Amino acid sequence: MRESFEKNKKGIVLMLAAAGFACIGQLLWKLSVTNGILYVLSGFVLYGLGAVLMLMAYRYGSVSVLQPMLSTNYVLSAILGFFILQEKITALKVTGIVIITCGVILIGGGDTE
Repeated sequence: MRESFEKNKKGIVLMLAAAGFACIGQLLWKLSVTNGILYVLSGFVLYGLGAVLMLMAYRYGSVSVLQPMLSTNYVLSAILGFFILQEKITALKVTGIVIITCGVILIGGGDTE
């Protein structure tokens, strides 16, 4: 498992950053409903930056490891929704977050040859 993370480390870091930027960009789109065009534009910039980082990440790792890393977007969305939008995190959402996180770790560590 450690070998896989080491082999794909740069790609994983870039992909996690891409997921974070895309998620924050989407949050800004949601907030733009009440806060105006600056939020929409900022959301596009961050979402676009996430896409560029995603493209860069593919140079540094296996697609079978990196693509599932984007699932962390769902985890971050739930956390940001809770803290910024005052959305509830139910037991079912916590279960989903745990499953997604375990899956990302297992897939990230499964690229050994």
